[in-house]
Amino acid sequence: MPPSVLPLGEPVPADGALPASVAVGAAERDFGVYVHVPFCRVRCGYCDFNTYTASELRGVSQASYADEVGREIALAERVLEDAGEGVVRPVSTVFFGGGTPTLLPPGDLVRMLAGVRDAWGLVPGAEVTVEANPDSVDREALERLRDGGVTRVSFGMQSAVPHVLHVLERTHDPERVPLVVRWAKEAGLEASVDLIYGSPGESIDDWRRSVEAALALEPTHVSAYALIVEEGTKLARQIRRDEVEGVDDDVQAEMYELADAAFADAGYEWYEVSNWSLGGRHPSRHNLSYWHDADWWGFGPGAHSHVGGVRWWNAKHPAAYAERLAQGTTPALGREVLDASTRELERVMLGVRLREGLAIDSLASRAAVPGLIADGLVDGRRALAGRLVLTLRGRLLADAVVRRLV
Repeated sequence: MPPSVLPLGEPVPADGALPASVAVGAAERDFGVYVHVPFCRVRCGYCDFNTYTASELRGVSQASYADEVGREIALAERVLEDAGEGVVRPVSTVFFGGGTPTLLPPGDLVRMLAGVRDAWGLVPGAEVTVEANPDSVDREALERLRDGGVTRVSFGMQSAVPHVLHVLERTHDPERVPLVVRWAKEAGLEASVDLIYGSPGESIDDWRRSVEAALALEPTHVSAYALIVEEGTKLARQIRRDEVEGVDDDVQAEMYELADAAFADAGYEWYEVSNWSLGGRHPSRHNLSYWHDADWWGFGPGAHSHVGGVRWWNAKHPAAYAERLAQGTTPALGREVLDASTRELERVMLGVRLREGLAIDSLASRAAVPGLIADGLVDGRRALAGRLVLTLRGRLLADAVVRRLV
């Protein structure tokens, strides 16, 4: 099953050069790095991410991947240096995502992080996150990541219920999750867990069990995402053939409300619609940089980047990505320069999902605000104070709120 298709966009210069416009205001924006590691042991039935199992790699070697990313880092260093004063900044956050980054040896992840540090430096206290499956790390690996500069690990827990994990085709034993979280904490790493709710056959009691199990781990951060059935995935085909149940939006809404109440009772604050932080003190700073329209460079096959209103994306297959870098050309296949209306749409779309919401006087049109308050989607008291902040019901219908605002 091929991952989702990239947009076409405009052609990218062979050397990856950026327009001079990216330098405007760059010094005031944070700069983050995302490193995509596209390797997985198995492809989960619900996943349409740009990931590849061994049988899909067509001779690509995982052993050379850190070197290939190193070539793109060197290219990015040249491109940003040539783009103008202020564009080159120390890196605020680094995020290794996938795929399963921890399928690579810890030394490879540390080497890629060192390449980022050597190119631009890291700000004091920079956040460095690695995603991990619970069955892809041990105590020694976590300690090696810590020694190499990683500060945070995000574990793909998804569920504590075996039959739900089976439907999702997750390979880990749920009993291993407490072990790896404890190892991460003992190594001095912050631990985050990711959950998915609304899977076929998952009951409210199943979901409650997963929420309680996640809270028992006492992570600093929890993400909970509604399962989205993407076209072209194995799960979509199974649902179409009535092999598994479909996804019920009303049940997912009930599950969200259950999780939000449980997280709040345990001292976690929501800071984005699908994310909660212990005491409000441990948000994912890397993800916040996306929602706040910061700059970031995405390394790896299929990775997206954004600098100063220019967005671009790399060749998707690891072989095509490596070949372009070996030829000395950018791996980027297309890009777009965002116009003012698109940037405003994205500002509203992303900002409305955050706990602090949006300044009402920053909206191009405020005509929809009274109706949103009347419908219980926006907090009326906060609106009187000048902020558009979603209620719990508004969080469930965030996309509809955006449509009415723009």
